[in-house]
Amino acid sequence: MNIIRGLLGRFSRDMGIDLGTANTLVHVRGRGIMLREPSVVAIDRDTKKVLAVGEGAKRMLGRTPGSIVALRPLKDGVIADFEQTEKMLRYFIDKVTRRSLLSAPRVVVGIPSVVTEVERRAVLDATRKAGAKVAAAIGAGLPIVEPTGSMIVDIGGGTTEVAVISLGGIVTSRSIRIAGDELDEAIVAYVRRTYNLFIGDRMAEDAKFAVGSAFPSDEQRTMDVRGRDLLSGLPRSATITLDETRDAIQEPLNAIVEAVKVTLETCPPELAADIMERGIVLAGGGALLHGLDRLISRETSMPVHIAEDPLSCVVIGTGRVLESIETSPELRKVLRSG
Repeated sequence: MNIIRGLLGRFSRDMGIDLGTANTLVHVRGRGIMLREPSVVAIDRDTKKVLAVGEGAKRMLGRTPGSIVALRPLKDGVIADFEQTEKMLRYFIDKVTRRSLLSAPRVVVGIPSVVTEVERRAVLDATRKAGAKVAAAIGAGLPIVEPTGSMIVDIGGGTTEVAVISLGGIVTSRSIRIAGDELDEAIVAYVRRTYNLFIGDRMAEDAKFAVGSAFPSDEQRTMDVRGRDLLSGLPRSATITLDETRDAIQEPLNAIVEAVKVTLETCPPELAADIMERGIVLAGGGALLHGLDRLISRETSMPVHIAEDPLSCVVIGTGRVLESIETSPELRKVLRSG
C-alpha cells in the first residue's frame, strides 16, 4: 500500500483517513476514531450546493426528487468526482478538528495500492484543498516491520487489496476492482433475472449480509426483498434464500479468491511458510460476509482469520503510522514523498 508524505507545521492536529468507496473513517491522533460515515454527498442539481454529507446523504440514495442528486464521489477506490470528493473531505475534516490559520492537519489517507499517478495526485490535491497539507496511503494493523511474512486481504466497497508484507514493505500484492459493490450488483442482477424484480443497491446490500453466504451451509434463511415489478411497474416483493444469494455472488467471489491465490503463488517460499503458520487476515466490510473465511481457507489450504474490527483496520493503521512516524525508522523508510 502506497504512502504519500509531506511536511507539517508543529501546531497541527494529525489525522488518518480511510477514504473508501462505501465509507470514510477518520482517526485523530491521540483521540482514536472520531468519524465513521458513508462516502455519499447529496447536492442540489441546479445550484450544485451540498445539501448533506455522510449518513444524511446516504438516507437520500434512491429517494431524491429530480432537483436533488445523492451520489458516491468515489468508484472502485478512486475519485470519480473530484469536486464532490473535495467537499466531502472538507466536511469530514471540519467535523473532527477545528480549522487553524496557523497550519493544516497532517493527514494519512488510505487508497488502493495500484492507483495511477493521476489518481494518486487527485487524492493528494483533494485532501490539500479540503484543508490538509499532507496525504498518505497505508493501513492494515499487521506487524509490517517484523522480518516475517504477513498477509492481508482487504475487501472494501470498490476494491479488494491483497498483500504480503515483510520488513515494512510489500513483497507481492494484487489489487482488483471487484469487491462489495460488485457483490451487491450481482444480487440486483440475479433478482432481476429470476423474479423480474428491480431492487435498489441498499436492498441488495441488506440481503448480502442477511442471507448472503460464501460457503455452503445447512442453515436455511430467507429474506423478502422489495422493489419494482419490471412487467407491471408496481411495487412488489420476492423471497430469496441463502442458497440463491450464494449462487448470485459466485462470480465476484471467484475473482476475489483468485486474487488471493495468485498473490500466494508469487510469494517467496520463506514468507509462504510464515503465512501458513500465522494465517491470512481478512479486513474491510467484505470480511463480514458469512463463510468467506472458510471459502478462502478451503481454496488456499491456509488458516484464515477475520480481523477483530475489520471495518476499522485501515484507519487504525493510518493512526499508527502517524503515532510512530517520528520514532520508527522502519515506517519512515516506507513513506513516499508527495
